[in-house]
Amino acid sequence: MKKIIFTLLMLVTTLNLFAQNNTVEMADALRSDGKIYVVVAVIVIILLGLLIYLFSLDKRLKMLEKKSSSKN
Repeated sequence: MKKIIFTLLMLVTTLNLFAQNNTVEMADALRSDGKIYVVVAVIVIILLGLLIYLFSLDKRLKMLEKKSSSKN
């Protein structure tokens, strides 16, 4: 019974979120100035850097695992 009440409560709160005005003034200003592309480019560069770092770290870990397994 508690789960049903909790679920209904969560549904009611999410319906309230849909009723709000979804305009973001900062995004509109950046879009009108053409600066939104700079923001997107910076985010993409940061994400690519993180992905490259994670793949290189994974590669090093695989080499270390291979070396440690060959010693045993």
